[in-house]
Amino acid sequence: MSLRPQTLPKQPTTPFERIGGREPVAGLVMRFYDLMDRDPAFAELRAIHGPDLGEMKEKLTDFLVAWMGGPRDWFDKNPGACIMSAHAAMKGIDTQTADQWMACMERAAEDIAATDPDLATSMLTSMRSMGRTMARRAGQPSESYAGKL
Repeated sequence: MSLRPQTLPKQPTTPFERIGGREPVAGLVMRFYDLMDRDPAFAELRAIHGPDLGEMKEKLTDFLVAWMGGPRDWFDKNPGACIMSAHAAMKGIDTQTADQWMACMERAAEDIAATDPDLATSMLTSMRSMGRTMARRAGQPSESYAGKL
């Protein structure tokens, strides 16, 4: 029997580490925008975006990577900005589009929920709160979110 201390594998400490890094975050974003682009249930949400989603995919991936505890490139590229200010000038954010955004993200996150339900719950709960705030700032009530996950 060896008396040497054993090195235990490092446990992930951030949501970014738990999800597995940038690639799974980018996959989540790709699935989200694919659903938004193709599913008629998200038509109003799709309509408030430009025809080319390429830049949006990159920006959301960068934001989520930083938000989840990974490299903070999004914040470095957008000093002083937050997700609320990034959407402040966007026309069409209301309760309906916020509900569609959340429903689309929940579907996009199904793979995460299957492998790490606690991470998915935490992530979606925070996103739901941001969506409520955006709808409220647009002058819309946010009761449609109450109690949903």
